[in-house]
Amino acid sequence: MFKPISEAHKKKFASLVERERLLGAIALRIRQSLDLDSIIHQTVEEVRLFLQTDRVLVYRFEADWSGLMIAESALAPYAAVIGSKIDDSCITEQHIEQYRQGQVQVIEDIEDAELTLCYANFLNNFDVKANLVVPIIAEEKLWGLLIVQHCKCSRKWESSEIELLKLLANHVGIAVQQAELYQQVQSLNIYLERKVKSRTAKLEKAVQFEALIRRVTEKVRDSLDEAQILQKVTQELGEILDIERCKIELYDNSQTLATIVYEYTATQPIYREITKQVADYPELYEQLLQKQSLQFVEIIPQLNTSKKPVNRLVCPIFDDKGILGNLWLLKVNEKVFDELEINLVEQVATQCAIAIRQARLYQKSQAQVKELEKLNTLKDDFLKSISHELRTPMTSILLASQTLEKLIETQGIRGLKSEQFQRVFQIFKGSCQQQNKSVNDLLTLCYLDADNATLVPELIDLHRFIPQIVEPFKEQAERQNQHLIINIPEEISPLQSDVALLERVINELITNACKYTPADETISITAEEKDNKLYLNVINSGIEIPLEEQESIFEKFYRIPSHDPWKHGGTGIGLALVKKLATLLNATIQLNSQSGQTTFTIEFDIEV
Repeated sequence: MFKPISEAHKKKFASLVERERLLGAIALRIRQSLDLDSIIHQTVEEVRLFLQTDRVLVYRFEADWSGLMIAESALAPYAAVIGSKIDDSCITEQHIEQYRQGQVQVIEDIEDAELTLCYANFLNNFDVKANLVVPIIAEEKLWGLLIVQHCKCSRKWESSEIELLKLLANHVGIAVQQAELYQQVQSLNIYLERKVKSRTAKLEKAVQFEALIRRVTEKVRDSLDEAQILQKVTQELGEILDIERCKIELYDNSQTLATIVYEYTATQPIYREITKQVADYPELYEQLLQKQSLQFVEIIPQLNTSKKPVNRLVCPIFDDKGILGNLWLLKVNEKVFDELEINLVEQVATQCAIAIRQARLYQKSQAQVKELEKLNTLKDDFLKSISHELRTPMTSILLASQTLEKLIETQGIRGLKSEQFQRVFQIFKGSCQQQNKSVNDLLTLCYLDADNATLVPELIDLHRFIPQIVEPFKEQAERQNQHLIINIPEEISPLQSDVALLERVINELITNACKYTPADETISITAEEKDNKLYLNVINSGIEIPLEEQESIFEKFYRIPSHDPWKHGGTGIGLALVKKLATLLNATIQLNSQSGQTTFTIEFDIEV
């Protein structure tokens, strides 16, 4: 026979059933709802009723470990503490660590619990006689505390009640984790929706901007009218960006002045043709001249006569050859230009640079057509001149060869030693040398134009080098009654250069001096050294080149008119050859002609 069940067992069984019902209800609520506040508030209410206690709280930690009572179920007349911001100085790092590890605080009677004075006063403020605290862990972090308080009297907490609270705290932790995850998903969804809207707006704007770039590019490709293109650019930019003003300013050649040349504006006044001194705005133009776009809100009041706050975007107009000007845009009410708009303006600025370069190139090509016509005339003159220069020695060679032939026929071998034979032979030889020099000069000039020359540098002793070059000219200078002088200081340093090319340069300058120096005048070849530079000078007196002709002296085929006292003639390529050879030698050549004296100076850098 079965024994009757005692009242104690019936109560215990009923308690277990109620406990399982409570756990099941909370678990179901967690599965069915993501509303954390609702779950927590219903949990504290049901726990208070189940445990027949006076107050149940949920305490949530902040980042600084202070806390906030976010849920409460309490019997009257005990004061409500929900929403209270609690900074419990009695909770130390040690307590936090114990809670983090899942430790439960069980106080059955605060009078006998040997609490610190601080903590005892804290609990007395809320009329607490018995206290049970279980940590709430979410995602392995201490999120808060589930607190059960008995206020009427002390209370012995049963182990089953403690286990129940642990299970409930676990369920609350799961609810917190789910709610926070849901909140993250919701935030992500909102973020993604905003991103999609923003991206769609950007794509629509990008399509409009791309269409503008295409129109500008086609305009640049189809037209060479700079004014028409740039005026259209300012207008279309102003309209598509819905801005108050768009203008283009261009620099002068020295980049010291900036002039507004094209402008679109929705309102008056027009600032076209206004010129600014770049130096008056150093901070602004320093960045622009470094090809950097910039955006600012009325940081230079002189540029804005309106009292309204405005935002300005300035993009430099430049290409690989340099900077040409700037594209200015203005928005009112401090609306910032976004990245897409800045990118558009920079692309338009690039197209503006192309348009300006094309238009100027066209203008330059038109000028070059006229220059080519002039050069064509010069070429015809040169061909006439070179034909004469080549025909003259050839005629002399032909006459000399005929004379030699007659001498040999009439006098035989003995005629080879006669004075007449030697004189004719010298004419023959000189004409050949003249012919050879003209051809060599032309070939060398072509060779240098093709950049095919290479240097063979070596140390040159000027004390030996210069006299060797001058020696062949002594007879000619004596015959023309010219004084030929060499002045090389003893302490002059050796020169590192190409011997053959340097000899060619000095030879040509002395030839030039002998050709244009009148009788009884002096030709000097000097050298000097100072400030890590070496100077070689070829000076001739009695001749002065007019200032207006000095600029053209080194041009190909240019000859100074009416300055050839010895009627040597020439092709006009000698000094052009000298200029190119000096450049190849990493030297410079300068002309100074005044007070009846002409000086050609070759300047070399000396390595210390």
